[in-house]
Amino acid sequence: MATVLTVILNWRTPEMTLQSAKAALVAMQGLQGAITIVDNDSGDGSFEAMSKAVQENGWAAGDTPVRVLQSGHNGGFGAGNNYGMRAGLPDGSAPDYYFLLNSDAFPSPDAIRVLRDHLEGNPQTGFAGSLIHGADDEPHLTAFRFPSVAGELEQAARFGPISRLLKGSIVAMPMPESSRSVDWLAGASMMARREVLEDIGLFDETFFLYFEETDLCLRAARAGWKTDYVKESRVMHIGSASTGMKTWSRIPKFWLDSRQHYYVKNHGRAVAFAATVAHLAGGMIWRLRALIQNKAFIDPPRYLLDMAFHGLKSLFRPIRMRPATTLDLIPGTADEPARRSM
Repeated sequence: MATVLTVILNWRTPEMTLQSAKAALVAMQGLQGAITIVDNDSGDGSFEAMSKAVQENGWAAGDTPVRVLQSGHNGGFGAGNNYGMRAGLPDGSAPDYYFLLNSDAFPSPDAIRVLRDHLEGNPQTGFAGSLIHGADDEPHLTAFRFPSVAGELEQAARFGPISRLLKGSIVAMPMPESSRSVDWLAGASMMARREVLEDIGLFDETFFLYFEETDLCLRAARAGWKTDYVKESRVMHIGSASTGMKTWSRIPKFWLDSRQHYYVKNHGRAVAFAATVAHLAGGMIWRLRALIQNKAFIDPPRYLLDMAFHGLKSLFRPIRMRPATTLDLIPGTADEPARRSM
């Protein structure tokens, strides 16, 4: 039977992470594999609290063993998940599939099995993702087209005629009515085939947060692998619990860095510059409409100025890319209930 390793990344939300692991344990019933919780160097006692809870609940020695690892370094979303994937199963072997689950996401009892079965039946698919919904059961938009210059203009302008003209470039796709192939998926609930990661490598750790799953799916597409949205797999997602995205007063530099890195890495400096100009133009269209129609601005303060200055600085900044992270197992993590440092 194919094996599945579920990886849950924690950053200062230990109670919620344990609830996510509890839901994953139910969803892993009948499947061979394990659950690895990676504490991304929270520094707030999360690692100790989760390790204690796993032992007290008897999860470490259950049918689906759970262990808590300490990454020893907060390198971001991609780096933390890479650490968990490279640690492999508790016996030191590599699983057939890696299921990445956000710490604020809770799979339905059959969600993991459905993704596993989908990948088993579709050998050309490298990634499969769930239908994500909120606590109110409303579906979230998690199936996307790859970002583009036209898509940047449409996204920032928020203007019906422009959206209709550029409908094929709108990044957020309409809610799929059935399972289908898409460009990329949100990483809150995503299963990866081991072979695709052996082929293209793991997350690019240059990204601290955001755009890392977009980049991963683009690399897979260029290597001939499909990414599928699987509607039958359902996962509840609270959203932004550890990143604080909904409370940002300014767009953080790491988001701007990630966006710029995605474009420069995959399309070059010229396209990156054009994408920023298109976004700024669209933003000005929106602001002009908001002034004329007396609408409230909905972007964070200084959003366009921050993006403009960041884009100008990036024209003269050296391009730095970290070496690709491979799927090679991390020595010394097999059979360890917990690991405090790298």
